[in-house]
Amino acid sequence: MASLSASNHVARVLSVANQVTDRLAEVDASSRIANSWRRCLVNHKLDPARQGPPQTLTEAEIRHVAEPMEETIRLATTELEDLARVLRDVGYCVNLADANATMLFSRLPGEADTEIFLRWKVYTGSNFSEAHEGTNGLGTCLAEQKPILVHRDEHFREQWGIFSCAVTPLFDEAGRLAGAVNITSCRDDLSRAAHQLALAVAMQATRRIEGAIFRDHFRNAWIATLPGEGGNGLLAYDDDHRVVGACRSLRALLGITDGLIASGIDLSRYVKFDHHAARDADEIVQLRRADGRSLGPGRIAPPQRARPLTKRRNPSVDRFDALHRLAGRDPDLIRSVKRLRAVIDHDLPVLLHGETGVGKDVFARAIHGASNRARNNYVALNCAAIPESLIDAELFGYEAGAFTGARREGSKGLIVQADGGTLFLDEIGDMPIGLQTRLLRVLENREVWPLGALKPVTVDIRLISATHRDLGRMAEAGAFRADLYFRLRGIEVRLPALRERADRGDIIRQLAREEAPNCRLSDEAWSQLAAYPFPGNMRQLRHVLRLAGCTAEDGVIMDADLDLPPFGGGAVEPDLAAAERATIIEALRKNDGRVTDAARALKLSRATLYRKIKQLKIEAAQ
Repeated sequence: MASLSASNHVARVLSVANQVTDRLAEVDASSRIANSWRRCLVNHKLDPARQGPPQTLTEAEIRHVAEPMEETIRLATTELEDLARVLRDVGYCVNLADANATMLFSRLPGEADTEIFLRWKVYTGSNFSEAHEGTNGLGTCLAEQKPILVHRDEHFREQWGIFSCAVTPLFDEAGRLAGAVNITSCRDDLSRAAHQLALAVAMQATRRIEGAIFRDHFRNAWIATLPGEGGNGLLAYDDDHRVVGACRSLRALLGITDGLIASGIDLSRYVKFDHHAARDADEIVQLRRADGRSLGPGRIAPPQRARPLTKRRNPSVDRFDALHRLAGRDPDLIRSVKRLRAVIDHDLPVLLHGETGVGKDVFARAIHGASNRARNNYVALNCAAIPESLIDAELFGYEAGAFTGARREGSKGLIVQADGGTLFLDEIGDMPIGLQTRLLRVLENREVWPLGALKPVTVDIRLISATHRDLGRMAEAGAFRADLYFRLRGIEVRLPALRERADRGDIIRQLAREEAPNCRLSDEAWSQLAAYPFPGNMRQLRHVLRLAGCTAEDGVIMDADLDLPPFGGGAVEPDLAAAERATIIEALRKNDGRVTDAARALKLSRATLYRKIKQLKIEAAQ
């Protein structure tokens, strides 16, 4: 399609909305693009001429949103990495997004094209839902739950016309929409036909990811692989020949529903074996439907339950490897990891103590991954990032109709979601006293009472807590329950600040390789990094190196590329609090005291800003 000017593009979009059908063929022969444009105008009330970046989440928000997708991302990573290697040289980035169109995994293309993607925020944390960004590959694919190619000027917003996006939806083991695999190019020398070929490659990769998700979920069942439309169909059944799961294609082909599966439907209703069910790995059998129609040859795979509890790990890799890598060569952390190894599978709570940015969440995940609970959920809650009024419902859950605005079906709390696994409570020192009492009761009784519930729910969790505060002193002052403090402190691990670590140089070199892989540090830049105290710790160092990697010329990071604000080297926490206070006061001043506008400028929720205003004793806030 020929490039359109902004005014012509807007006119074209408006003509579609007015159902000028004689021009639809110029937009898209199948009318899918036209229908999406119409949705954007009529349903979403979007302006095709509006410019600006997509909504992008903060690092904390990304972690929260990515939590339910953690296992999917793990299972998809190998396939996505392979896809990125195949496509990067022709200018494609590869993304995995959740069902709300938020990118949670990204691999950028070759160096020549990376800058454009970074400038337009096509990376992890950005949201491209159709309701916000108009017709685009990711948002429209998810809205329609069908693969799609949106080529350049087929985008609703004129500014996205430099991109071509080929996207295919990703479905979970029960055929539910789980997200989408997106490949996007900014090159103008590739035809629509070339992008169609790339879409076919992405579809094949997505089907393999879906197969991995299905097999992992039903690893304790027999799995029959059947030929079917759109790739292999997968059917899971137990030792008694009861169907326990079916992939999306077979659900449609055989009419299998969740209700039928829950009723314990027999396998013979759908499939008949030529002889008794196979019991050997990879045995090939002839399969046919109960009505006699052949489904062709199928392959049977036995359950994986005979594998050891650590089956997801490579047996050649020590399960404590992640903890050892985090400890590095720092003597204090090495001693802490040695103590953790001795108690890792015991019912002993862990309390992590360290400044903001030292990587408490990363360390907690490594503890979970090394334990015998690794196969189950790791659920995290930042007690300082959620309004006080919502923490209760988030932690303990609620029944339908428990309060105004509650979901019709109720909600499982994070504690119940972590049953059998690990619950990580970050910034536990900010938990309100009233909720501390309820949490203590959970730890003592191993029961959760959801809001509005008539009976408790039994839970089995490993609790890891983290804080930058001195909980011991807070307990002495009455600001934190002493009995809860001693419950949390089964084993306490102090995570040193970056400036305190004995292996500081190793860390700088390692993070430089990760955040700026195509660059090297000049001697001047190295000297600055080695001398700087990094009050924001690992998080700040990563951001500094990531920015330097983007601005460096000729692959060399100079001292001028390092964004290192002056820092006096005093007590870190008061300095950070003073800086945060000054930032909030300035945002309120610029917005004439309007908290809502200031929160938007600071990219905070209004509730969080009100809480910070109270904590930091900022006066005259409206």
